[in-house]
Amino acid sequence: MTKTRTERDSMGEVHVPADAYYGAQTQRAVENFPVSGWQLPPSMISAMGRVKLACGIANRDLGKLTGTGKNPLTDKQVESMLAAATEVAEGKLTGQYPVDVFQTGSGTSSNMNVNEVISNRAIEIDGGDRMAEVKPIHPNDHVNMGQSTNDTFPTAIHVATAVEIQNELIPTLQRMLASLQEKVKAWDKIIKIGRTHLMDATPLRLGQEFSGFARQIEMSIGRAERARDAVLELPVGGTAVGSGINTHPEFGSRVAANLAEQTGIAFVEAVNHFEGNANRDGLVEAHGQLKCIAQTLLGMANNIRWLGSGPRCGYYEVKLPTRQPGSSIMPGKVNPVMCESLMQIAARVIGNDATMTISGGCGGNFQLNIMMPVMAHTVLESIRLLDGGCSAFIDFCLDGMEANEESCNAAVEQSLSMCTSLNPLIGYEQAAALAKEAFKTGQTIRELCVQKNILPEDQLTEALDPWKMTEPQA
Repeated sequence: MTKTRTERDSMGEVHVPADAYYGAQTQRAVENFPVSGWQLPPSMISAMGRVKLACGIANRDLGKLTGTGKNPLTDKQVESMLAAATEVAEGKLTGQYPVDVFQTGSGTSSNMNVNEVISNRAIEIDGGDRMAEVKPIHPNDHVNMGQSTNDTFPTAIHVATAVEIQNELIPTLQRMLASLQEKVKAWDKIIKIGRTHLMDATPLRLGQEFSGFARQIEMSIGRAERARDAVLELPVGGTAVGSGINTHPEFGSRVAANLAEQTGIAFVEAVNHFEGNANRDGLVEAHGQLKCIAQTLLGMANNIRWLGSGPRCGYYEVKLPTRQPGSSIMPGKVNPVMCESLMQIAARVIGNDATMTISGGCGGNFQLNIMMPVMAHTVLESIRLLDGGCSAFIDFCLDGMEANEESCNAAVEQSLSMCTSLNPLIGYEQAAALAKEAFKTGQTIRELCVQKNILPEDQLTEALDPWKMTEPQA
């Protein structure tokens, strides 16, 4: 049987696991929401620690914690509280955040979870007994001073989102861009057939095809930057409804400045705290950019999957790295597993966008959105999936991909769309007739033109030069 201790909150006594750093309000939430088994991700808990640290520093510097109010702290207690918040920010108190994602919609349970952990750990750092009923460093009076869940929880979501995009997703996308740019350069001389509507089209170079992918990822980096920038305004300082009740007028700007210093990201106080508390439009906008990145990756991975299809009965214009056996019944079969993994990740992120949109648009009334925990979980899941999926795709597919120059070259001469370059010389109607006859007889466009003496040999050779077809001609 698990040993417990008795903790007390405004509703009475609660039995809490004896070794837990959290307290009564967290335990009530654990009992009330036995729903999914999903806790808020570590990046969110870390961000909450950052926010509590910044709030504590602001209150210390404003003289609020050691002032004349009820239960003022000593300077030593303040430093103990800041040290405890730092530990939360650094992820040192793992396993202390058991509240389910599907909880009270403001995130109050998780906010109090972090407040209680910091309170008890601070008491311990200060040399006190964290098991004692009276809390000399109180979770509400001190750790949560000048704050409401309604402004600090969304602030933490913004911080976590921006930090994860800045430190994880953007560098991974930059690495993907570099890998693609290497392919663009290495494969610039390889001519292949183009395809539109999955049908044969005019030639292009394999490097040109991959330059399109590279540009997509370059644009995705810009979208990730815009996603980060969409959450730079922080609601902290608005407290319960945006009015700033029970906090110092400088509190929000000081906290935002400290968070900017902690992270190197240009966080600022919300321009309007009533908007900042009530609405999560910035998060919805940020996830919309992530969704666009996901659909880019979905299309690119699917195209690369097609280009690697075969090896004998498909296109097989690129050779994908062999990662694992592909079939439990067909010996020797190898599948494009990294493409398929990235495509599934993209599908999940695209689906997540519906959760974000509904939560943002219908998630609350008047002064508060009440779908914030699921928004936090969802946006951070999307960032984590995109980062991890792209990283694996680079390492296990993109970097090791090779061009199959022989296969690329083989299809070019067979394409009926070679006749496109004859349009300026013989007109669309005659070129179309040649294409239909070549298809019927099984001949190439070049063979049929020679047979029918359509053009002088030197002019025909120049017109049907595949390399010239890959660039504009004066």
